[in-house]
Amino acid sequence: MCPYRLVLEHVTSRWGVLVLIELLDRPYRFSELRRAIGRVSEKMLTQTLQTLERDGLVHRDAKPVIPPRVDYSLTDLGREAAQQVRDLALWTERRMADVERARTAYDDAKRA
Repeated sequence: MCPYRLVLEHVTSRWGVLVLIELLDRPYRFSELRRAIGRVSEKMLTQTLQTLERDGLVHRDAKPVIPPRVDYSLTDLGREAAQQVRDLALWTERRMADVERARTAYDDAKRA
């Protein structure tokens, strides 16, 4: 697999998209991010964050305090990717009525 395809897979994965878009607003602690995204398991969010961190898109800032505090934010590279993903998400939202019409036309043609 080409390296860029793997990064594209990470950025456009189910949870990758949501993490990137959410982190555009501000840094989050793990539990805050999990609540903001909703319906993501702790394991999947951890894996997604680690993958995005490895790709240089997310910065993990662990503070040496008790209790431990870890904040997640976007790197410059991550911000650039997140803006692209958000634009696609906004386009999808704007054009959803057209997609629904296309689906209906397709389904009607299949039934005919």
